[in-house]
Amino acid sequence: MRTIKDIATPTRTNEILKKHGLVLKKSLGQNFLVESNVIQQVIRKANITKQTAVIEVGPGIGSLTEQLARTAGHVIAFEIDQRLIPILNDTLSPYDNITLINEDILEADISAAIETHLAEFDEVIVVANLPYYITTPILMHFLESGLDIKRYYVMMQKEVGERISARPGTKSYGSLSIAIDFYTEARTIQDVPKTVFMPPPNVDSIIIELIKRDTPKVDVESPEVFFKLTRGGFVQRRKTILNCYQTIFENGKKEKDAIRRLLAAAEIEENRRGESLSIEEYYRIYKAYQLQNTLKLL
Repeated sequence: MRTIKDIATPTRTNEILKKHGLVLKKSLGQNFLVESNVIQQVIRKANITKQTAVIEVGPGIGSLTEQLARTAGHVIAFEIDQRLIPILNDTLSPYDNITLINEDILEADISAAIETHLAEFDEVIVVANLPYYITTPILMHFLESGLDIKRYYVMMQKEVGERISARPGTKSYGSLSIAIDFYTEARTIQDVPKTVFMPPPNVDSIIIELIKRDTPKVDVESPEVFFKLTRGGFVQRRKTILNCYQTIFENGKKEKDAIRRLLAAAEIEENRRGESLSIEEYYRIYKAYQLQNTLKLL
């Protein structure tokens, strides 16, 4: 394999953009990493070896992809922007262990891609610099898919990362915090300043590690119902759980007493705010809801 200069530098990135006449699309969150040290830190934290296969989302011009390929056994990179495919074929041409797939990750058959390209590897993980505008849908798509992927190392907008790892009663805590906690154990790896991107975004980033639980944190037969109940607690953050829940049930205003009975059965004080409730307390609401037959979720 011939030696090439890292893509993740300002000079090389500028050369590539100029060579291909690429105009970046803000709508696709295209901000390219130009600091190799950040990438190397992620790779070290993820303990990537040649027995590790990696799925990447949004490779851009390949700054993260090439360094993953140097360490991992194989990399599958999903890129939605057709314009970037010939650029990636150029920048990543020295590597024979990369598969580029020009598809929207939310519509792609990830399971088939794993079976076709990664069946021989001991472990498949996700490492990605996720576009800010679609971070949450991508994460939930992976976590809800049932794929045998245990570890995720994802760079995202700092505000979203703080919401993911937030605890009850904090400003950042919300339904996303509960959904991530339901499926994974999350921790912050490191902060990433906006200055290491080209062009620099308006906000700093953060790298989060997600380790998928063997089973969800709480045992629910219907995750759909559980998440409706958790999201319902945050529809109006300054309102009590009693007031919030009047908006998520059919005829909620008229069913106030029934909602009171639901909360009482779950041993939740009706004047508490949704952001003060832990995932275990929302589980109690879910269990109480499953036992009553009067309230209907919208």
